[in-house]
Amino acid sequence: MKTDIRSMTINELEAYIKSLGEKPFRAKQIFEWVNQKFALSFDEMTNLPKAFRELLSKNSIISKIETVKKLVSTKDGTRKYLFELKNDTIIESVLMNYDHGNVACISSQAGCRMGCVFCASTLNGLDRNLTAGEYSAQIYEIQKDIGERVSGVVIMGCGEPLDNYDNTIKFIELITSEKGLSIGQRNITISTCGLVDKILDFSNEGLKVNLAISLHAPNDEIRKKIMPVAKRFKVDQIIEAGKYFSAETGRRVTYEYSLISGVNDSGDHARELGNKLRNTLSHVNLITMNNVSEHNLKGSSGEKAYAFAKILTECGVTVTVRRKLGNDIDAACGQIRNISSGGV
Repeated sequence: MKTDIRSMTINELEAYIKSLGEKPFRAKQIFEWVNQKFALSFDEMTNLPKAFRELLSKNSIISKIETVKKLVSTKDGTRKYLFELKNDTIIESVLMNYDHGNVACISSQAGCRMGCVFCASTLNGLDRNLTAGEYSAQIYEIQKDIGERVSGVVIMGCGEPLDNYDNTIKFIELITSEKGLSIGQRNITISTCGLVDKILDFSNEGLKVNLAISLHAPNDEIRKKIMPVAKRFKVDQIIEAGKYFSAETGRRVTYEYSLISGVNDSGDHARELGNKLRNTLSHVNLITMNNVSEHNLKGSSGEKAYAFAKILTECGVTVTVRRKLGNDIDAACGQIRNISSGGV
């Protein structure tokens, strides 16, 4: 099996280049070609000797993803990309434009095994983990398409990034490298459904990225009904892990909360959540659940969302009601999925 250059850090590339009998300084040249100039073949690397390029082609690949479809929202300009991986699986990524820049929402897995009942990502189960290079490739393809810099990344697309832990950590190293796109760590957000053991590990990585935890319920009873992961980790354990993250990194935790009509959106639910998050370094991001055709759940009204937010504020918790982007093209939170190439 050929070595995938796109998924290698500079240090890994140096070791690999040395194993091929070439000087290690070539690693930085190759890294820049792949992660800054988005080269897809070794022939493009004109500052490398021809014989070395031929050797690389014989032993290595630059993994590719292909854009098979692009949808653009007529409401807000959000773009959804359908990318085909090497095994004919389709993943989805989203580009959102804010005043502060272009933010790419990328997938970490083809599918998801977490089973949250309100999310389309988990409908077909988990196909496979994405490589670190496939994380990056989503951003590179988006940036090539728009002709502008992507300045922020949220790993909130298909999959659970902490369930693909090693590739998530490696991706952060790739995308923040000054020899690559040099996206600042503070402009990267990792989203998790609450894998407590992985949150603790992540807190100890010495990173300054943002952490978003999909909580979606104020107590274990409700959470178990909508999120199977609640059978492993209790709400109080998750909040304690969030406190640990803040203590180790100095970063506040964002708790994502999808409001589902008649399930988790009452005033009592808001007060219970507010009391648990009171005096923590945290922020609640309220989302009225987006429709997924395969589910019978219904999102709460905007009025209910703002009433919920008011109670949280009264409890001393900072909160925003998220503006919906891309829901007319099924590109909003909870609507990203993976499909077979025959379904496009």
